[in-house]
Amino acid sequence: MPDPVRIEADYLIETAFDPRQAAEIMAGEQSSGTFVAVPGETPELKARAAARVERLDLVDEVAAPSLPGAGKPAGSKPVYRRAVVTLSWPMDNIGPSLPNLVATIAGNLFELKQFSGLRLLDLRLPSSFAQKYPGPKFGIDGTRRLSGVHGRPLIGTIIKPSVGLSAEATGELVGTLADAGIDFIKDDELQADGPACPFEDRVRAVMAAVNRAADRTGKKTMVAFNLTGEIDEMRRRHDFVLAQGGTCVMASVLAVGHAGMIELARHTELPIHGHRAGWGALSRNPGLGWSFPAWSKLWRLTGCDHLHVNGLANKFSESDESVITSARSLAEPLFEHAPMTTVPVFSSGQTIRQAAGTWAAVKSPDLIYTAGGGVVAHPLGIAAGVEALVEAWNAAMAGVAIETHAQGNAALAASLDAYPAQGA
Repeated sequence: MPDPVRIEADYLIETAFDPRQAAEIMAGEQSSGTFVAVPGETPELKARAAARVERLDLVDEVAAPSLPGAGKPAGSKPVYRRAVVTLSWPMDNIGPSLPNLVATIAGNLFELKQFSGLRLLDLRLPSSFAQKYPGPKFGIDGTRRLSGVHGRPLIGTIIKPSVGLSAEATGELVGTLADAGIDFIKDDELQADGPACPFEDRVRAVMAAVNRAADRTGKKTMVAFNLTGEIDEMRRRHDFVLAQGGTCVMASVLAVGHAGMIELARHTELPIHGHRAGWGALSRNPGLGWSFPAWSKLWRLTGCDHLHVNGLANKFSESDESVITSARSLAEPLFEHAPMTTVPVFSSGQTIRQAAGTWAAVKSPDLIYTAGGGVVAHPLGIAAGVEALVEAWNAAMAGVAIETHAQGNAALAASLDAYPAQGA
């Protein structure tokens, strides 16, 4: 478990210099040191405040630098060595402050010339962070209680078209989906509070449709309304959703920032659906940025109840292996007495085809599985799209081949034709 008095972070580094020397430079830059010795940096101060290189394991060598702008030693042709490095910092440097933690573990170090690659892989935090930041208020248990879905994933969709619908048209679409029995609906991250579809008008129209369907079916669909904005705007929007009977709010975490998400979580009485729009800029280059397990720990601390992890065979660039690692990481406890687990949200080009693979990978029903076109573009209509997705998951969890299960279900059979397997 984490050291009670030190912060630890693991990095993958690439450097043309001696890896130990480069790691020491990184530790100095991110604590008491700078590019030259200064009079005040006494041995006593360094012993008290300097970051330490706790571990360094060489991984491999490459002939060319992964990133531009890196320095190299004078003389012979450089060899770029990669290593996994663990640094640690005393808690007395910053205390349990999440914004200052980010500056410490992921600040200027990415710009150091000694590195032609640098990626934050993981971090471990003292329990004092859990005392200050309680993490998700709802998680999977609260999400299941509010949605009424137990024993299987929440089956969801995204409002499509993403933008361009009026508030009234959005309400009509949600009504159709809710009548079909869908568990979860979310705004697209691009849908905000513009003049064409004002936030309050959209919430009124959507919740009227949700409540009408609930009166008929006894099931209240959970809708994640995108309230991304300035802190006071998010508080007001949250309160409006709550007053209208809504059961979830959504924010784009990178757009809002850590401090904004912390304040939203302190205020909210509803689950927070965290969208990771912009994540690719931090992760797509394997030699730079963050790994999802490290990055998501910070958003779990801020209070995100749900967090996007992409999806298998997705429309973006992320590999299935990375998606699976991301999803599993959200179930790993942050602290021994405060697990702070967050619900993984699978999305991006998902259909009935990825259900079996997702189940095989995570072996847990504690997730949200969202399909936009995989629901609303079903050839037999939206209700059939919802039914097919639920049946695909029933088959996956029962260990039955989807083709076999589809023999007794017209909606699922039509989905197999509408969404062919990759390479078919």
